[in-house]
Formats: sequence, C-alpha cells, structure tokens
Amino acid sequence: MTKAEFVDRIAGQFETKKAASDAVETMLDGITGVLAGGGEINFTGFGKFSVAERGPRQGVNPRTGERITIAGGRVPKFSAGAGLKSKVKGG
Repeated sequence: MTKAEFVDRIAGQFETKKAASDAVETMLDGITGVLAGGGEINFTGFGKFSVAERGPRQGVNPRTGERITIAGGRVPKFSAGAGLKSKVKGG
C-alpha cells in the first residue's frame, strides 16, 4: 500500500481528504524528527521506533569482485508490539 492509498483508506474518518493527508504527513514528520535527533517513540501495543547503530562491515563490489569496507552509521529500527503481532497473526 502506498501513502496515497493509505490516505484514501482513512479519508472517511476526516472532514476532507486534505485533512487526512495533512494528518499522515504531520505524524510521519514527527516520527522522522524524533528519530533524526536520536530519540525513540513507543506506541504501546503497536510498536517502537528507535535508532540503531550499525558498525562498519565488509562487502564485495559486484562489478570488480574487490573487497570493500562499508561504513557504519545510524539506521531507523521498528519493533512490533504485542497488539500488532496479535492482529497480524489473526488473533
């Protein structure tokens, strides 16, 4: 599902489709801002968004076969909560 399809799906719960789109954008911007600052967000029963540190690792250039070092860095991480896992599982 794309973001536009998601907005269409929830649009009935808002006065206008633009209001639904603005709500989705505001939520995504908020999550992005917190993660960019190194923080974490926990939605009880849904899941937790956090930032993980990834160390450097070895890789192979597929064109030349040469071994290279891939730099580490910070990456976003999502851990599903028990409520979400249960609903996806069908319970």
